[in-house]
Amino acid sequence: MQGVTKEDPAATLVRPVLRVRGLGWAVGGAQIVSDVAFDVAQGEFVAVIGPNGAGKTSLFNLISGLVRPGSGSIELDRTDITSDPPHRRARRGLGRTFQSSSVFAGLSVLENARLAAAAHRGSCLRLWRRADADTGARQAALDALARVGLSGRAPDLAGALSHGDKRKLEIAILLVTEPRLILLDEPMAGVGTADVPALTEVIRSVHREEGRTVLMVEHHMDVLLGLADRVAVMHHGRLLALDTPQKVMADPLVQDAYLGEAL
Repeated sequence: MQGVTKEDPAATLVRPVLRVRGLGWAVGGAQIVSDVAFDVAQGEFVAVIGPNGAGKTSLFNLISGLVRPGSGSIELDRTDITSDPPHRRARRGLGRTFQSSSVFAGLSVLENARLAAAAHRGSCLRLWRRADADTGARQAALDALARVGLSGRAPDLAGALSHGDKRKLEIAILLVTEPRLILLDEPMAGVGTADVPALTEVIRSVHREEGRTVLMVEHHMDVLLGLADRVAVMHHGRLLALDTPQKVMADPLVQDAYLGEAL
């Protein structure tokens, strides 16, 4: 698609939350991500697809600061964050989940969310105060759990949740930090088929009802096509296409490189 290297029309209508330009990263001489450029507009949902090894998670690692790019730049709300460490990016409003579940299994569902809320409010290290004295953090945690449908599981140990509910908890933990941009890295990975619809609805609600900007890597095409405003296709570390789901699915280059057949 010729439009990939141009200014994204959808992103020029609304101020972009994320702007990536010429992003590249190599390991041992192998180019993992190469000259990737795109914008994500405020309130937009962009899905990232591609075969295994296409560079999707590497792209997320670059955006979230886990690795430093060899070239290019990353802006969040028009602020250059290319050299910022992950915690500073989080403070600026970038939240991320990972392919593997990352909750504190030995703490309750509520405590997982409350700790994140306390950290966001800057009250985690106030050792002279009781943990439950920060009623603001507790209420923020309860509100976030309600938004993802986990109010009834608040006192339960996080380790006792199903994998799908752990994913919901991870999203609740993100929500208490009030992120401007949410990166979801394969949220359906390991989730049972029966739990996929409910988790999909949580993600849909976070995007549409709360107006959060979302960038999501996922292999469940039926899930993505029902959520995404645009789809970005990664192939061999490059951005092959970026357009509406319908146009991307009909693109011969995408079919040849990734889908393998017409859809």
